[in-house]
Amino acid sequence: MVLADGGGLPLSIDIASASEAEVNLIEPLLDSSATTHVPNKLIYDKAADCDALRDRLADRDVELITPHRKNRVRRKRQDGRKLRRYRRRWKIERTVSWLDAFRRFVVRHEFYSSIYHGFAKLACLVMAVRRL
Repeated sequence: MVLADGGGLPLSIDIASASEAEVNLIEPLLDSSATTHVPNKLIYDKAADCDALRDRLADRDVELITPHRKNRVRRKRQDGRKLRRYRRRWKIERTVSWLDAFRRFVVRHEFYSSIYHGFAKLACLVMAVRRL
């Protein structure tokens, strides 16, 4: 999971098991941010379409911008105007592709997750230094 600003600079990175739901990983990612600044708008894909998550993030003054799933039973909580910002999701995908340039990060050779997490943070640090 990567949290990046509008320009693609990674603010936080976190690793977790592949079996855990992504909805449960968003709040710990916000808590582990490298800065005290937390973006007031969070753009995510359809996997985060959860009313409970929207309410918890609203308590933190963070607006979740994600399209609704097509099989949603409850009424929609977002209109189309706010979803125009979803078009900027390519910046986050670009950040993930920049992280893929680090071979040690893409292919996990480490047995311990703490070492892998350290290399992920190091890759984000190198990206930040390159951007300056």
